[in-house]
Amino acid sequence: MKYSGLLRKMRVTHLDPVQYELELGETIIMNELIGRKIRLNFSGEIICVCCGKKTKSSFNQGFCFSCFQNSPESSECIIRPELCRAHLNEGRDIEWELSNHNQPHVVYLAASDSVKVGVTRHTQMPARWIDQGASSAIIIAEVSNRYLAGMLEVELKNHFKDKTNWQRMLRNEIDDSIDLVEAKWALEEVLPADIIQYFSEDDTIIHFNYPVGEYPSKVKSMSFDKDKLIEGTLTGIKGQYLILDGMNVLNLRKHTAYQIDLELID
Repeated sequence: MKYSGLLRKMRVTHLDPVQYELELGETIIMNELIGRKIRLNFSGEIICVCCGKKTKSSFNQGFCFSCFQNSPESSECIIRPELCRAHLNEGRDIEWELSNHNQPHVVYLAASDSVKVGVTRHTQMPARWIDQGASSAIIIAEVSNRYLAGMLEVELKNHFKDKTNWQRMLRNEIDDSIDLVEAKWALEEVLPADIIQYFSEDDTIIHFNYPVGEYPSKVKSMSFDKDKLIEGTLTGIKGQYLILDGMNVLNLRKHTAYQIDLELID
């Protein structure tokens, strides 16, 4: 059986284990492919996720260079939310900014091998945490817009990392001693009152179990930019990574907008 289409990140559902769906011409339940040999063939075409034009290179996960420079979906505040101006009715596209960034956001802590701080729109939970491969997560604060969330994140970066170590995440190197509730409220002693006022009283810890039978002891990154044909037995999925043959990993989100065929070969 063969599926064809433009790659997008997998949709996720917080089940036990997490369920992954890939839209590639039709919906593929990726969990059902675990244990099967698959072949992914890149046609060589990349179609911009914004304007729909062919592009020789993908910028910022699926944009042509022009849209990378001008599209609101690729604006600097996507990476650095403290630069967001939606609350001031400013930005590359005001209507888009108001619909997406001048909306409730959360600041959170996510645990894996260490504690990471991050920001996401309220409607993106828990998908954002799953996409990052977090083992567990907790809400720190709930605010009215992306700018405020970014300002809190800047302050919290003095205490926590803001990036995931993807190799350790895929090896499932989890620090079981992490107590997210304790880490959250320890901040009450060191942060100014104008930040603490936004803290959420919700101390619910969300845990995630990924469909991986056995985690690799080492990982080898694969890319369509190097190999147009990638194949192997799908042995697990974590974050937005496929784990093939127990050690080779392919980041599907990195290859957003790549035209591929996915074929089952056993």
